[in-house]
Amino acid sequence: MKRFFTFLFVLAVLADSFGQLPVPADFPGKDFHRERREAMRRLMPSNSVVAVFSYPQRNFSNDTDYKYHANPDLYYFTGYTEPSAVLLLFKEAQQDSAGKAYSELFFVQQRNPAREQWTGKRLGVEGVKETLGFSDVYNSTDLGRYLPDLAKFDKIIFEFPQDLADKIGQTDDAFDLVKIFRKKAAIPDDYDAEVLAEIASLLEYPGATSPEVLPNLIRYYTSIAGSSERHQQNSFAQRLLNVKQPAELSTLMEDIRSLKWNTSFYRLYTSQLRQIKTTEEIRLMKKAIDISALAHNEAMKAVKPGMSELELQGIQEFIHKKLGAEYVGYPSIVGAGANGCVLHYVENNATEVGNRLVLMDIGAEYHGYTADVTRTFPASGKFTSEQKQIYDIVYQAQEAVFKICKEGTTFKEIEETARKVVGQGLVKLGIIKSETENRLYYPHGCSHFLGLDVHDKGIYKGLLENMIITVEPGIYIPEGSDCDKKWWGIAVRIEDDVLIGKQKGEILSLLAPRSTEEVEKMAAQRSFVDQMVIDIKK
Repeated sequence: MKRFFTFLFVLAVLADSFGQLPVPADFPGKDFHRERREAMRRLMPSNSVVAVFSYPQRNFSNDTDYKYHANPDLYYFTGYTEPSAVLLLFKEAQQDSAGKAYSELFFVQQRNPAREQWTGKRLGVEGVKETLGFSDVYNSTDLGRYLPDLAKFDKIIFEFPQDLADKIGQTDDAFDLVKIFRKKAAIPDDYDAEVLAEIASLLEYPGATSPEVLPNLIRYYTSIAGSSERHQQNSFAQRLLNVKQPAELSTLMEDIRSLKWNTSFYRLYTSQLRQIKTTEEIRLMKKAIDISALAHNEAMKAVKPGMSELELQGIQEFIHKKLGAEYVGYPSIVGAGANGCVLHYVENNATEVGNRLVLMDIGAEYHGYTADVTRTFPASGKFTSEQKQIYDIVYQAQEAVFKICKEGTTFKEIEETARKVVGQGLVKLGIIKSETENRLYYPHGCSHFLGLDVHDKGIYKGLLENMIITVEPGIYIPEGSDCDKKWWGIAVRIEDDVLIGKQKGEILSLLAPRSTEEVEKMAAQRSFVDQMVIDIKK
């Protein structure tokens, strides 16, 4: 009998070894994540602790969850991509009951062979130690047992995940981890971390303390808080609603940051770190952007008037997968004609694009890092006169912004530069009467940070070397607009990703053509899709 069990054990080991297939080897290494944690410690104030939570799992249908996507912050600091986890970082070394020193604690999802058969292998405590380089690792089911008393710290810095729900039968979901953390940190029951985080994000908005921006900020916040009981019951929210002078906003932010339990510092520190890309991050970003650009090229080559928006989406996302990108960085936008005028149009359900312009805003996510690239091209392969005129204004606005994409330029200068070119162009065509009306047809901003999120964390002031931003002016003229009908249904956005340098920026997405001449040249080429014949009998 003993020999029989030995045989089964050997067989299981052989099956496991033979069953291992090649996996990508160019993820960020453990040293990268360790250095990111050290960078966070350098920002933390004395006698403080930072907590980084995993995102909760989200239900897709009945007993099936969406494919899990890690909290970018937790991935940034650890490389961990599973749910039910929390990382604790301490400014100064701590000692456990046995006198052992530690500077971080990592609580991770427990191994469970029965569950792993259904949902995949988990790293577990030993896997995290070996693969990710942590020393002090525990099962998240033991958070209440091993998490020290946090109330002794002067600053407890954290951000709770959104949409928490208590999963029946689990004791280590995000809901339970937050509940235990609140108790160990002695957080008052009336402390609403989400409301405070929302207020802090508004106060950090560029120019929030200026007299010009203040009325709009208060008007916007009133629209949010007016129907929310949580905002109405929060003293900081009420103070914001009653602000009369810009100086009061600064005082309000100082008071929020003086709190022992601090979400504002969490946002500030993670933004300061993530807005500057390391050499390793830039390498991954370039890969994601190259994949995205090549996918846009294939869509330009493949498009035919009889194609559907969904078909074009599939072509592009196939190239992503073919080249190793695990996800799209955000829901894919494929808008033909007037559909392109809907800024975040994701239905992609038009069955024929016809002879319209097609706006495709699709970016690949590679090893956690996302591109954000938009190209607009004619389904017929050739721009009409009206389409070309609108396209060229957007192109010229981009070119003007590229010239100032360098260290020291502010986001305000980028915005003003793009709007000036768009406004002048639309006036020249008779679509608007004054440059100041440009927002009628250009309603969004020109640039945002890019990285682990498509709208990545960062501080919207002056550009710094090794930031990566988007440059994405656009013009959208919906049906029924107050202009000549010949312009109706034309939507153009050109979006490129730029690495900021001290003297100039590097446009990372040039593999995909930008000018009308280059786009038409690409569209004239044959696609691999041209060889495919797939017919479904109706």
